[in-house]
Amino acid sequence: MEGRNVNFSPTIGLPRSPWNLLYVYPQSLNFANRQGSARNITVKVQFMYGEDASNAMPVIFGKSSCPEFSKEAYTAVVYHNRSPDFHEEIKIKLPATLTDHHHLLFTFYHVSCQQKQNTPLETPVGYTWIPMLQNGRLKTGQFCLPVSLEKPPQAYSVLSPEVPLPGMKWVDNHKGVFNVEVVAVSSLHTQDPYLDKFFALVHALDEHMFPVRIGDMRIMENNLENELKSSISALNSSQLEPVVRFLHLLLDKLILLVVRPPVIAGQIVNLGQASFEAMASIINRLHKNLDGNQDQHGRNSLLASYIYYVFRLPNTYPNSPSPGPGGLGGSVHYATMARSAVRPASLNLNRSRSLSNSNPDISGTPTSPDDEVRSIIGSKGLDRSNSWVNTGGPKAAPWGSNPSPSAESTQATDRSCNRMSSHTETSSFLQTLTGRLPTKKLFHEELALQWVVCSGSVREAALQQAWFFFELMVKSMVHHLYFADKLDAPRKNRFPERFMDDVTALVSTIAGDIVSRFQKDTEMVERLNTSLAFFLNDLLSIMDRGFVFVLIKTCYKQVSSKLYSLTNPSNLASLRLDFLRIICSHEHYVTLNLPCSLLTPPASPSPSVSSATSQSSGFSTNVQDQKIANMFELSVPFRQQHYLAGLVLTELAVILDPDAEGLFGLHKKVINMVHNLLSSHDSDPRYADPQVKARVAMLYLPLIGVIMEAVPQLYDFTESHNQRGRPSCVAVDDYESEGGSMISQTVAMAIAGTSVPQLTRPSSFLHTSSSGRQHSTFSTESSRSLLICLLWVLKNADESVLQKWFTDLSVLQLNRLLDLLYLCVSCFEYKGKKVFERMNSLTFKKSKDMRAKLEEAILGSIGARQEMVRRSRGQLERSPSGSAFGSQENLRWRKDMTHWRQNTEKLDKSRAEIEHEALIDGNLATEANLIILDTLEIVVQTVSVTESKESILGGVLKVLLHSMACNQSALYLQHCFATQRALVSKFPELLFEEETEQCADLCLRLLRHCSSSISTIRSHASASLYLLMRQNFEIGNNFARVKMQVTMSLSSLVGTSQNFNEEFLRRSLKTILTYAEEDLELRETTFPDQVQDLVFNLHMILSDTVKMKEHQEDPEMLIDLMYRIAKGYQNSPDLRLTWLQNMAGKHSERSNHAESAQCLVHSAALVAEYLSMLEDRKYLPVGCVTFQNISSNVLEESAVSDDVVSPDEEGICSGKYFTEAGLVGLLEQAAASFSMAGMYEAVNEVYKVLIPIHEANRDAKKLSTIHGKLQEAFSKIVHQDGKRMFGTYFRVGFYGTKFGDLDEQEFVYKEPAITKLAEISHRLEGFYGERFGEDVLEVIKDSNPVDKCKLDPNKAYIQITYVEPYFDTYEMKDRITYFDKNYNLRRFMYCTPFTLDGRAHGELHEQFKRKTILTTSHAFPYIKTRINVIHKEEIILTPIEVAIEDMQKKTQELAFATHQDPADPKMLQMVLQGSVGTTVNQGPLEVAQVFLSEIPNDPKLFRHHNKLRLCFKDFTKRCEDALRKNKSLIGPDQKEYQRELERNYHRLKEALQPLINRKIPQLYKAVLPVTCHRDSFSRMSLRKMDI
Repeated sequence: MEGRNVNFSPTIGLPRSPWNLLYVYPQSLNFANRQGSARNITVKVQFMYGEDASNAMPVIFGKSSCPEFSKEAYTAVVYHNRSPDFHEEIKIKLPATLTDHHHLLFTFYHVSCQQKQNTPLETPVGYTWIPMLQNGRLKTGQFCLPVSLEKPPQAYSVLSPEVPLPGMKWVDNHKGVFNVEVVAVSSLHTQDPYLDKFFALVHALDEHMFPVRIGDMRIMENNLENELKSSISALNSSQLEPVVRFLHLLLDKLILLVVRPPVIAGQIVNLGQASFEAMASIINRLHKNLDGNQDQHGRNSLLASYIYYVFRLPNTYPNSPSPGPGGLGGSVHYATMARSAVRPASLNLNRSRSLSNSNPDISGTPTSPDDEVRSIIGSKGLDRSNSWVNTGGPKAAPWGSNPSPSAESTQATDRSCNRMSSHTETSSFLQTLTGRLPTKKLFHEELALQWVVCSGSVREAALQQAWFFFELMVKSMVHHLYFADKLDAPRKNRFPERFMDDVTALVSTIAGDIVSRFQKDTEMVERLNTSLAFFLNDLLSIMDRGFVFVLIKTCYKQVSSKLYSLTNPSNLASLRLDFLRIICSHEHYVTLNLPCSLLTPPASPSPSVSSATSQSSGFSTNVQDQKIANMFELSVPFRQQHYLAGLVLTELAVILDPDAEGLFGLHKKVINMVHNLLSSHDSDPRYADPQVKARVAMLYLPLIGVIMEAVPQLYDFTESHNQRGRPSCVAVDDYESEGGSMISQTVAMAIAGTSVPQLTRPSSFLHTSSSGRQHSTFSTESSRSLLICLLWVLKNADESVLQKWFTDLSVLQLNRLLDLLYLCVSCFEYKGKKVFERMNSLTFKKSKDMRAKLEEAILGSIGARQEMVRRSRGQLERSPSGSAFGSQENLRWRKDMTHWRQNTEKLDKSRAEIEHEALIDGNLATEANLIILDTLEIVVQTVSVTESKESILGGVLKVLLHSMACNQSALYLQHCFATQRALVSKFPELLFEEETEQCADLCLRLLRHCSSSISTIRSHASASLYLLMRQNFEIGNNFARVKMQVTMSLSSLVGTSQNFNEEFLRRSLKTILTYAEEDLELRETTFPDQVQDLVFNLHMILSDTVKMKEHQEDPEMLIDLMYRIAKGYQNSPDLRLTWLQNMAGKHSERSNHAESAQCLVHSAALVAEYLSMLEDRKYLPVGCVTFQNISSNVLEESAVSDDVVSPDEEGICSGKYFTEAGLVGLLEQAAASFSMAGMYEAVNEVYKVLIPIHEANRDAKKLSTIHGKLQEAFSKIVHQDGKRMFGTYFRVGFYGTKFGDLDEQEFVYKEPAITKLAEISHRLEGFYGERFGEDVLEVIKDSNPVDKCKLDPNKAYIQITYVEPYFDTYEMKDRITYFDKNYNLRRFMYCTPFTLDGRAHGELHEQFKRKTILTTSHAFPYIKTRINVIHKEEIILTPIEVAIEDMQKKTQELAFATHQDPADPKMLQMVLQGSVGTTVNQGPLEVAQVFLSEIPNDPKLFRHHNKLRLCFKDFTKRCEDALRKNKSLIGPDQKEYQRELERNYHRLKEALQPLINRKIPQLYKAVLPVTCHRDSFSRMSLRKMDI
């Protein structure tokens, strides 16, 4: 069967060579009714050109190991069967021309198996035949033939065997007994009656042969017109296969009939309409039935190859140049074919293809826009879409080249230049034939006319495949210009008015179709829109540009008018974007925008540019002093002059406008369009020259304004920098107006692939014209692309133009520009290799997760039904996605949403790839920051002469400092430091007077870089820091401000920075000292000494830092060190504040929110102290005293010592916190921390200080927020009653010289709530064990006093004891709630049981107890979690006192259980069981019997005896109450238990009765006048004091 698989060329769908084959399949024979011997039958098949036996032709393909061709073929012999079946295939090569005598001859033989003498081996037993032609058509199909017993007579071949020839004998009375099938595979025979008829009629017209015989019909000339028209309309009925095979010839004939109408019977017959209709229906039919045979743009490859290779205008000039490389090449190639509807090839920077070099005569670059047409015609396979982008021949193609399927491979180029020579009738195109008019119509004109006038189904068919007719029209236009030698003619004179009117009408109606049908026929309209755009793109190359612009304007107007009336315009707007994107992918897009002209209305809409030099020389004209604003706004002059660029930027402005309803989904699309355009300009060698680039950038100047308007919508890249970048000066509440309506995360993900976080912005972002409006935020990807576009324009625009524009901008607008640059710094910060590696591993992990989910869905653990239900529940409001027609969220698996969509790349990138990515990222970061730096320089030059420079320069400094805070390359930092030094020396007062906060920030950044590991950065940073000091000194003869800021910065740096290198910083300080010593100008001043003092001070801080690093793992020691450093700065408020804040940060990290809050309260108290000195405002706190309700510790912030500095001094209290706003900020932070710690009562106290300040400022909004938070706090107090837990306390003693400073120190540690003794013991044991060695450390298990003499000096000992807060009786009156009993704690207690003989426990009468009361130096919670014990007091209880305490405790438990609400029966019964149960060891009865049975001898114990007796009285009363309560609670099943308890109680009561009633008579004597102090019972005799 291999012969039937005809080979097609993979690229173009054309046959490699003509073929003409016949396959014969003998099937069965029925000789059952034949007389005589015919059993072992074989059939001989021959192809005859005459009737003689010698006329057999050698055209039958031989089998393997036989000659290639033979004259006959036999079927296999079927033994002893008179009705055999056959299974052979006989392949025959048909002659090119057949006559009526050609026929297939079948001869049937009987084969003898046992050969007898004189008898042949084979005996013929029958004959039959098939004539090959019937009425001029090849005869094929299924046949059932009669078989003749004799040889056929003369002239038999023209007749069919079915005709009964006289005198012949037939098998079975002339019935059909032989079944055979004949199949032709031929590129010469159509085998279709409709096509045959059409080709025959056209051939007859060409040859002028009448009458025409078709089958049995004879068609006369007078009837020819009707027959021709009916045969054209009948073409639609023909079978698809022959239409496909003869498509190119068919289309050629139809076009011929359109271009040269035939003359029939002296009349010109116009067949244009009929031919157009036939073409439309055939093309549509092909598209529908061959839908698998389409390229990426939905075009049928058969039709595409026709336009590329076959179609050419039928030529009327006999001496026209022959087709070929020198003349008109067969493979003329249009931009239309080469561009992708998804992304134009000319924009695909990475994949730009090289010029075809198949024609050696073509030079690398066309010389002018008009030459592109010549280059199309003069070469084959030329991808014109970027002939200007690559000029280096094939070598210019980058390694990543990947031509799209529509661009032909080079092998197509190397094939025969004249593609048409293999088609039989093409030669008829090249001469004037009889029957044709000597004049001809132009095909493109006729096509446009027919398309405009057609209607109904024909119009619909043409619209469906508009691309085909558009491309046909364009090719026809180019051929016409070439043959008519009009390529050099002015564009306006190339085509007649009539044709241009038709094109206008056509474009207008198609635009109307797009507008009216885009909701119904989305797919068709999408294709139509793309085709129209490519058509207009092509017209820009061959027609008058002004005319094409008018066409574009027509389309635009129609779409715009419809857009205004739509509620959801995104689909139509998306179509318009595609349309615009394709038009702007024209290779002369820049030239079409007239980048060189001035902004005055042009004389014509589009002066034609024809000289080659205009490309480059045109860019050199100087910018005139026109109104600068017009160049930066989308003004009417701008849009008239730069028409296409104006459309692009207007589109961008409209879609990015936050008020634009329903266009949110198109942000990504429109931003990508602009981004791709700029990318293509950037990599275009024509625009490599900086002057030329400046001209190109001028087309995009309004982009800066558009992006400035969109600032509030950009993704906030600064989030991660808020803690280390410049501090945000605006309270969070102020952002609420801006931070607006976040779209739902899933929708955002669908649009942009990222989630959208809450906005936080630098302050000046808030200067928006409509601050009350809410915005949706762009995705990170879109924001990044937009900012790249901004930087490209800023980089390439003419500096003088920018400077003029900046002069015109208001302060507000300039600040907004600076905010944009600030955002750019964050956006393009270098992330480092680790981030790429982490992202890579995340992607890999995600892909594995998704794979698991997919397997789960496929293997059925999630059925389709559950999946559907789950999705329908999760349906959120849909937003149109970036695709043209809404999101396809309802699909179960959506290709572009799944994580393995990057399957073309490897999922797990190699290390080299990651390093390459990181390298590119680093280069981009440097480039972006250098552009930002250049722009800042321009801004500084601009504003240095204006009035409002202060506020702008502050913004410039802010951006500069922010860029220093980010990860930057050494190259950038060198330039950055240079700029910073220039700025400080030009405007010193800016830094030292206005922007004091920036000064602090600058010191911090410079110090950070002084500790850099790269020596060049260190030397630059050191120089900057030294010059900063010098500048400050020169202004006021001392540099207290900088001194203060540097010291604070270092404190802040060492307190917070993890990767801070102390060694490098010491080197930098040495450099600064050297500068000061060698500075000749200032040698006589105090400056060198002051620098020396400062450096010494900094070295001290560094030494403390070293200690801190040693104790990095020991949180308590670390905080102690920070506490010590802060204490050392008691007299420099700014530094103390810095360290307090460092401590607050450390506490927050460890979730010690109460301590963090205390640090903030101390900070606020410190600020209040100095504020009250600075300004006397009634509503501000007077100083620390105001805060003592919050914490008694705060008083240590009082500024009362002699050496307290005055806040008026230079450099003192200059930080941002020493203001009213700073104080408010600290208090708000403190309240938030208290709230997180669950100490809501303290929140109330903090707000008591804040409320008067806001009341004085009449700030209702803040007051409303505060009262809301207060309500929340008090609600929580109510709801969490009995559920809050604040902390657990332990006494920790350190013994042993190994502990250094800690030796013999005792502390109370505050640990998180519910910390067990074992936990803290394990923690400290683990930590110190690791530090000193586990064998060295020992934990003392008991709580007894430690005797130092008995300890091993080589070991370290820790003693840990659980302690409880201790209150005197009078204190209990004020400490009512749980919070009261756990706040402001200074005294703690622990008990140690002992007996006089040294045992811990003994009998009741010998059991003593030691109560140890510890007093700490400060009250908990404090700014640290461990506080020194400063006082220790011991109370020893005698056995009777121990008994009293126990009985009081039991009585309290009973009272609590009885009155508990709601009642807890289990708890009650447990307490009762412990009180009245009979088996209680050392129970109440035993206690009474030991201590109350006898009156003591010692009168000192009388009172204790009496007190115990009263305790028992109270105890029995409580037992009774408890029993009564229990009775009311129990069910019937517990009645017996109740009775048992009651019996036990009565027994107890009876036993206790005599003991309780016995009174000590001495206590009841008459009361005598008191003569001395009643301290006889004072326990001082037993009290031991230990201080």
